[in-house]
Amino acid sequence: MTEITAGPRIEPIFEADAISRRLSELAAEIAAHKPENLLVVAILKGSFVFAADLIRALNRAGLAPEVDFLTLSSYRKSKTSSGQVTILRDLDLEVHGRHVILVDDVLDSGRTLAFAKDLLSARGAARIEACVLLDKQAPRAVNVEADYFAFACPNVFVVGYGMDVAHRYRELPFVGRIVD
Repeated sequence: MTEITAGPRIEPIFEADAISRRLSELAAEIAAHKPENLLVVAILKGSFVFAADLIRALNRAGLAPEVDFLTLSSYRKSKTSSGQVTILRDLDLEVHGRHVILVDDVLDSGRTLAFAKDLLSARGAARIEACVLLDKQAPRAVNVEADYFAFACPNVFVVGYGMDVAHRYRELPFVGRIVD
């Protein structure tokens, strides 16, 4: 078990080696659908580590997507969603007529992913799919599902592998939960 010595104890739920293996499988699954004119849009900030590793795995699977970033927020420094999604940083690239895969860290309430899908649909994306690291087993506030996900996750607040609480724990190489 990986343990952090300073601060609260973090109990790993998904270890780094399991994440790495699953991302290779995910990339192969996406590549098998032969997406054309592919644009990967990482929803920041929580997905940045997952998105970077997934993009490299997509390259190993034979794809060469363009990449852009969309910064959305519904949490700020809280452990619970405010219910309001805000654009903090918009895309630079055009999505009209493109096959877009949205990459996000956690699908829980569904608000962020639904907001991003609606935004890109309104901008004329030809196809929009969602790929999330964690499909949290929690009630959705909106009707949205991921097309691809790495792991089903229990309904607990998670940190690590890019995800945080109040800007801490993003650097952890695994996904875990705070137990103290």
